[in-house]
Amino acid sequence: MRRLLVIGNWKLNGNKNTITNLIIKLVEACANISKCSVAIAPPVVYLDLVMRYLINSNIWLCAQNVDVHVSGAFTGDVSAAMLQDLNTRYVLIGHSERRIHHKENDTYIAKKFFILKKIGLIPILCIGENKREFDSGHTESVCLNQIKSVIKLFGVEVFNNSVIAYEPIWAIGSGMSASPERVQIVHKLVRNYIANYNVSIANEIVIQYGGSITPENVTQFFNQKDIDGVLVGSASLNVDSFYKIVQAAENHDKSYHG
Repeated sequence: MRRLLVIGNWKLNGNKNTITNLIIKLVEACANISKCSVAIAPPVVYLDLVMRYLINSNIWLCAQNVDVHVSGAFTGDVSAAMLQDLNTRYVLIGHSERRIHHKENDTYIAKKFFILKKIGLIPILCIGENKREFDSGHTESVCLNQIKSVIKLFGVEVFNNSVIAYEPIWAIGSGMSASPERVQIVHKLVRNYIANYNVSIANEIVIQYGGSITPENVTQFFNQKDIDGVLVGSASLNVDSFYKIVQAAENHDKSYHG
């Protein structure tokens, strides 16, 4: 049975003082959350700091990135084993900002996916189209190709206990989210594609939406059958806003089995 998953991606924001204050308040606010899953993805240098406050809380730790190597002479990189050592549960891979600014391609991202599964962490595979691809009607082919790269290398079984996050690039940080109905179409497309390989995996995989999520619009997304949570950017940096989104997930009646 799928549970709604809400993840706050803090990206490259905050300092020791602001992050400490934020995580303390979030842990307190989410103390009674039990029906949905919640995670926070702080900047990598603050993972250990945040982890210490999340011990015995209802919030999981998420990392924003990982390297394809477990160890070795790779200056500046962070391995899946190191993230596991910090009690990390989820790891974002394939985020559009990594694809754009760091030129990460589908094959490289697929290797990250595999190393996370090998170590025992839960990958969150971010997929999505840019404005040009959206306008030209290529959303379907772009999103499915990003998933195909993983299946082609490692088989559909690696999607067991994994997460896919659909984030149309043109909606991230723009203040303009895709319509819930449009997002549902893409999510259903993704689920059906995976079902072509394995129906059980397709029914169980969590598919999130990300892109200008706010407390005001989030319930409209939760109302869609195949939207299993949200990946929240700027709104997660505000305790009140993020908690309202979490509370909406907690209070949403979405008891289904796919």
